[in-house]
Amino acid sequence: MPKDGGIGASTKRREDVRFLTGKGRYTDDINIRGQAYAHFVRSDMAHGILNSIDTAAAEAMPGVIKVFTAADLAGVGGIPTGWQVTDRHGKPMQEPKHPVLAEGKVRHVGDPIAVVVAETLDQARDAAEMLDIDITELPAVVDMRAALAEGAPKVHDDLTSNLCYDWGFVEENKAAVDAAFASAAHVVSLDLVNNRLVANPMEPRVAVGDFEDHSGNSTLYTTSQNPHVIRLLMGAFVLGIPESKLRVVAPDVGGGFGSKIYHYAEEAFVTFAAKQLKRPVKWTSTRSEAFMSDAHGRDHVTKIELALDADHNFTALRTDTYANMGAYLSTFAPCIPTWLHGTLMAGNYKTPLIYVNVKAVFTNTVPVDAYRGAGRPEATFQLERLVDKAARQLGVSPVELRRKNFIKPDQFPYQTPVAVVYDTGNYDATMDKLLELSDHAGFAARRAESAARGKWRGFGVASYIEACGIAPSNLVGQLGARAGLYESATVRVNATGSITIFTGSHSHGQGHETTFAQVVSEMIGIDAGQVEIVHGDTSNTPMGMGTYGSRSLAVGGSAMVKALNKVINKAKKIAGHLLEASDEDIVLKDGKFTVAGTDKSVDWSGVTLAAYVPHNYPLDSLEPGLEETAFYDPSNFTYPAGAYGCEVEVDPETGKVTVLAFTAADDFGNVVNPMIVEGQVHGGLAQGIGQALLENCAYDAEGQLLSASFMDYAMPRADDLPMFKVDHSCVTPCTHNPLGVKGCGEAGAIGSPPALVNAVIDAIHGAGRTDVTHINMPLTPARVWSALN
Repeated sequence: MPKDGGIGASTKRREDVRFLTGKGRYTDDINIRGQAYAHFVRSDMAHGILNSIDTAAAEAMPGVIKVFTAADLAGVGGIPTGWQVTDRHGKPMQEPKHPVLAEGKVRHVGDPIAVVVAETLDQARDAAEMLDIDITELPAVVDMRAALAEGAPKVHDDLTSNLCYDWGFVEENKAAVDAAFASAAHVVSLDLVNNRLVANPMEPRVAVGDFEDHSGNSTLYTTSQNPHVIRLLMGAFVLGIPESKLRVVAPDVGGGFGSKIYHYAEEAFVTFAAKQLKRPVKWTSTRSEAFMSDAHGRDHVTKIELALDADHNFTALRTDTYANMGAYLSTFAPCIPTWLHGTLMAGNYKTPLIYVNVKAVFTNTVPVDAYRGAGRPEATFQLERLVDKAARQLGVSPVELRRKNFIKPDQFPYQTPVAVVYDTGNYDATMDKLLELSDHAGFAARRAESAARGKWRGFGVASYIEACGIAPSNLVGQLGARAGLYESATVRVNATGSITIFTGSHSHGQGHETTFAQVVSEMIGIDAGQVEIVHGDTSNTPMGMGTYGSRSLAVGGSAMVKALNKVINKAKKIAGHLLEASDEDIVLKDGKFTVAGTDKSVDWSGVTLAAYVPHNYPLDSLEPGLEETAFYDPSNFTYPAGAYGCEVEVDPETGKVTVLAFTAADDFGNVVNPMIVEGQVHGGLAQGIGQALLENCAYDAEGQLLSASFMDYAMPRADDLPMFKVDHSCVTPCTHNPLGVKGCGEAGAIGSPPALVNAVIDAIHGAGRTDVTHINMPLTPARVWSALN
């Protein structure tokens, strides 16, 4: 049994006490004396020439302090991109400038044109109505193929075309892949769309800029998943502020799902304006504003093909994908459809040859970047829909076709044909667990019961693998990353034995304050309540890369373990001195240092006090104090994997899909807190099912955002979801981090969309309608009914 409060215990989240009692401190709770309020004026056209902005009437309105346009931001750089992709011809991607405020043109609905700063928010909004903005509307381009056609309107006039890059991977496989298809016994192909999504975290984005005239120090309070990266990008590339003069604080953050990783124009503006006006400036996004200013997710159009031999072994895979970048390159946008998508196209299978082509395209839409899963859901959806179609085309069980082609446990470590090396896994075990928990054996009876009521019941499966804890820095640097992907931690042991952990990771719902403390409790043997976790403030935490890609424990936790080991090693030397023994003979267990083989011991607090009150201390060999910092740069990704099963009922009269049951069997490696892991999976499943059934960010041909509020963008509600069965008992620990953890935050959103769509197609085929082989997400009643009629 796990130690109470240690690794493996379902300890309740300590941070929930303040959240549930209204004591959380979010960015919008921060109000600085004398602050002004910023209101962004955004383009209502998708594409146009910005001829002029007359600010006189607005600046004469009550309470207005200043109206800013691009002309007022002289010397301010563009929003930088954190990753450069080189195309399949060896050329760097086209990288347009992304100005803080529109310069010369507007390029999507929501593109910021001007900012009114006033004494109150209402005054700023009223004054914005008085701005006289002259824009000549231009034809917009929204469809990616149309954007690449000859003569298409160019989003950026200084680029040669709307093609950001044409990426091929692995290029040297291309001829062999084509040959494998030419000689294949069976070829299966599928055209599909991975629909555009809006992240919609509970807390909209907020930014508060402050400036101290006497010190020259700037502070930005912001809703960010990685404050150190914001400080680096904004300070070095946008505003030219030395890092020693710039503090970025991300307090409690109410959800992110990727949308709060990036550096946004609003953050740069309030920091700049606070210095210009010598007073704090605050901006809070409205929900409708978030729809057209937060980075969107997904938006891929793909053709994928699978070649099989006569025995149904996969022999080759190839894909052609158009990936929407939107009007500008968001911080990590270029790597999502390439290195976080192409490298996962092997899935759980031993396909020997794979070729992936991705054309990234600029359009007159909101920029697209990582959203929960970031490239891995897109890869998994393509692959798992195709494998399911192959099974139906070949007349074999979808489960057995997967099993036949799974990488087997004795094949690990497994070198895939798309660069990455999987260290551990057991895909048959998770499939076995899925079939057991979902009562797959009883499905036929349940299908008959549904049929008796005039409903079509289906069962769909999907296997997934993802790459988490993006790493290592030297590899991603070669692939175009402009930042390292390490993590950091400082462990400060106080004189009385309590511990403060300063981490470069950031929590926005993952429960770091609980799980990180559990790891410390396990390693030291003290109560988790003696451990404080500090994050989110660049002034007191070591440089870190933040939280995304399920990297918190695998990378951030590993940095903490390294720092703790340094502390423990020094503490053993102090204990050895106190006990008159060699530190090599000292054993730390349950908060006590003991000389091995004896009853001589000293408590943890006795050693920590000695470190700070060094009356009896080896000063000749050790400095006083007990504080250590470590950086951890992983040697490989981690590879969570699993098998998901979805059971649905389709009403053939209306096309309505009802999710009756959902089962998730995951391998997350070692699990620190099972309850938190289960919660993370539940959240991911809700978002994945939301994508599959309901959510869709839609534009019309003129680039107008048609789904700019919850009136038009359908989020899943409680009655859209069943009770989930979640299991993570199939454990193959990660072999290259000290905790053996793999990550769990994105799994649910990765495996659920294909499982659900597979279930709907199974229901339709079970009713004899084998002519319907695919329906694009979201599977709304209208889409399903149309496919049937």
